[in-house]
Amino acid sequence: MASSTTLVESIPEVIDSDKQKKSFLQRLGPSSYSAERRLLFKVDVSVLIFASLGYFIKNLDQSNVSSAYFAGMREDLSMYGNQLVHVTSCWAAGYVVGQVPSNLLLTRVSPRYVIPVLELAWGLATLGTFAVKNVNQLFAIRFLVGLCESGFYPGMHFILGSWYTPRELAKRAVAFGIAGTLGTVSSSFLQTATFKTLNGVNGLAGWRWLMIVDAAITFPVALLGFFCLPDLPYSAKPSILLNRDDIALARARMRAIGRKETEPWSREKLRRIFSSWYIWILPIEYVLWLNGAITLPTQYWLKSFNTTPPPVPGRRFSVTQIQLLPLPTTAILIVCAFTYACLSDGPFKGRRYPFVYLSAVLHLVLNSVWLSMPLYKNIPAHFAYFYATGLTGGAGVLILNWINEITGGDTELRALCVALGNDLAYVVNAIAPNFVWKTADFPRAEKGYKYSLSMF
Repeated sequence: MASSTTLVESIPEVIDSDKQKKSFLQRLGPSSYSAERRLLFKVDVSVLIFASLGYFIKNLDQSNVSSAYFAGMREDLSMYGNQLVHVTSCWAAGYVVGQVPSNLLLTRVSPRYVIPVLELAWGLATLGTFAVKNVNQLFAIRFLVGLCESGFYPGMHFILGSWYTPRELAKRAVAFGIAGTLGTVSSSFLQTATFKTLNGVNGLAGWRWLMIVDAAITFPVALLGFFCLPDLPYSAKPSILLNRDDIALARARMRAIGRKETEPWSREKLRRIFSSWYIWILPIEYVLWLNGAITLPTQYWLKSFNTTPPPVPGRRFSVTQIQLLPLPTTAILIVCAFTYACLSDGPFKGRRYPFVYLSAVLHLVLNSVWLSMPLYKNIPAHFAYFYATGLTGGAGVLILNWINEITGGDTELRALCVALGNDLAYVVNAIAPNFVWKTADFPRAEKGYKYSLSMF
């Protein structure tokens, strides 16, 4: 085994941003880059795989209420008017409470304890959802789900930013995000399959079985985290996957790009953090981005064809169609987001802003198009619009990458800015939908679309 000194001496050449990415032919042969590639493979296995599985489960548990709403929960719990928006707001309220404390906790307590414990807790809350008898109980339990899920997304972005350089981070962060998107998509497939196979079994509706199935998937992934997640590089200890040389290499990589280890809290540190522009500007950019995103009206629009009297006589959509027809939008979003990430890490040498600008322009154009379209004329054009919205995906992750990178000189500031960006975005998101994205306003949602335009 090579000594840690030998590995560390090779690092400055390896991680230089302009030299880090070599050609395909150069990658085929042995070089000084092999040690770093081995480290990246190990970190991908120990961090990225768990992060992706966990985010898949988080979004599955987060979105299952929306899927259940369109498959019987609305009628069973007498959810009418804006109550689905209120349920979402309860989840968001719980979500904003825990993000900053949990992210700061990660600077002091090993991620392998913080993140899996939170995941076990939200799995239990998801399981409890199957037994709710009325919408008030649903409000309360969704608050608990949001509270327990609050530390995962900002926490994993903080952890990813602790192990990867700017020429590696975007691809990993988008892969992490894609896993969450697949969780949202899978909720539709899972709800459809559950509704068909388990509806009525043991006297339970299909949407109640969905909560049980989601919880059953969540618990093993949480247990995996206790074994997979390492500490942060500066506090990591040798494990099954990472040996002493790996940790020495990881620490040197972070030093070379200016990532600092944790510091004790002090009055001077607090003054330095809160007098910097980072804490006041960076989170707001993410707030504007996240709240500028639209609530896509695809399912509401499809379901509106089934009202009486029908807006288009003879045209109806089944429950299965309402669940599955929106999915191509997600496929396009995934491809687009990963393409942006590869370009940002690669030819653009870690620059994030070109793709943030591109996504913002696409949002402005597409949102304006929707407001000018007659609601029930030229149905194929509506589907084209719904699917084109997938082209705007990925910029939110790149903004968080940039926050991770620009605040790398202070670990506590980095943890705080990443959490605050996501937290404040959800504070706004917990309130604004009650006024601008009202359930009763769909499928047109004119007020919501104008609100989205104002954000960009």
